[in-house]
Amino acid sequence: MDKILIRGLKVLACHGCKDFEKTAPQPFIFDADLYFDFSRAAKTDNLSDTINYSAASKIIAAVAQNNTYNLIEKLAYECACAVLDGTPASGISLTVYKPEAPVKLDFNSMGATVELWRTTAYLSLGSSVGNREEYLRAAIEKLNTFRGITVKKVSGFIETEPYGGVAKNKFINCAAEVETYLTARGLLNAVHAVENACGRTRTVRWEDRTLDIDIIFFGKQVITEDDLIIPHPAYATRGFVLEPLKQIAPDFVCPVLKKPVKAIKI
Repeated sequence: MDKILIRGLKVLACHGCKDFEKTAPQPFIFDADLYFDFSRAAKTDNLSDTINYSAASKIIAAVAQNNTYNLIEKLAYECACAVLDGTPASGISLTVYKPEAPVKLDFNSMGATVELWRTTAYLSLGSSVGNREEYLRAAIEKLNTFRGITVKKVSGFIETEPYGGVAKNKFINCAAEVETYLTARGLLNAVHAVENACGRTRTVRWEDRTLDIDIIFFGKQVITEDDLIIPHPAYATRGFVLEPLKQIAPDFVCPVLKKPVKAIKI
């Protein structure tokens, strides 16, 4: 993919674990690669069709100068997030160097690099307690307030029978498409925070609950971890997941089954 380059952006700022670093400005040097398809800009020769590197540089400088962090890792991450929040970049690789780091050795610079990419993820949402539709609407609204998450599409609501043999109430289910520059783990943390904010308790598996949110797809990634498996291992056998998903992502090709969602049959 095309990219806009920012090299050697020097900003005087106060970041570091030591007390004097929080009050005495020192130089921080930024390099950034902003990934963006500027084929349209190549045709139109119009600044509005690309990323304004001056504006992106000012975003980085503002984050560095208006905040004080202990770690350059935090500084790099906050700058990268701010650039993605303020530009249409598809992704960013940002490095911050600290040439005057208080290290009693001979070195050129210390630094940290962060990489963030916009990813389309698909979620399945369900509720079987209280005002079920209101819980789903609240969940979608709360997801949209998380930094790095933008809800793009939401399916219609459907009523379904309880699953798993424990829950007694009928569910209202839907699916949502979100764009995020969080990692899959970061999205999972956000999902759990939304569930908790809506009164979710986890005592008995598959019990009735105010809100349940599962990550079904995270781009084309296949993830197998103890508490995070993507694509969701059982989605293709659950009508309450597939039916709403087919409404908003019929042509999305499952990276495991190698077939579009609309072609998956239970």
